[in-house]
Amino acid sequence: MPIAALDQIAAFYEIEARARGVTVDERVQQRKQTAPLIDGFFDWATGTLSKLSAKSPLADAFRYALTRREALSRFLLDGRKNYLFAGSDTGGERAAAIYTIVQTAKLNDLNPEPYLLNTLTSIAEGHPINRVDELMPWCCP
Repeated sequence: MPIAALDQIAAFYEIEARARGVTVDERVQQRKQTAPLIDGFFDWATGTLSKLSAKSPLADAFRYALTRREALSRFLLDGRKNYLFAGSDTGGERAAAIYTIVQTAKLNDLNPEPYLLNTLTSIAEGHPINRVDELMPWCCP
């Protein structure tokens, strides 16, 4: 049963691999091939779920995917190279903010991991909001 799911998911990724490096419009065209595979996967998952013990971890995993069908299928409608698993627009915005902070730290010759650790620790320990500029990567070593 899990191998069938992996085979179906592998087919999605094969189409996505062919869509790498092409224009947005070409990517949308490539993803049209994925749509029936996605529908088939969710149909298969629905049928398989009915055969599983309702309290099993595998049933939980199937329910998780099935309840997120819309979010997991959203990439089919958009030719951009968006993150498929941000979860929501807000999640994508938060991810973008973190990536921006990491890249800004790098541009200021800082290692992002200790920079983020120090910054988040300072905020958690009550760094005054009116002095947030002191936490910027270009401010202080």
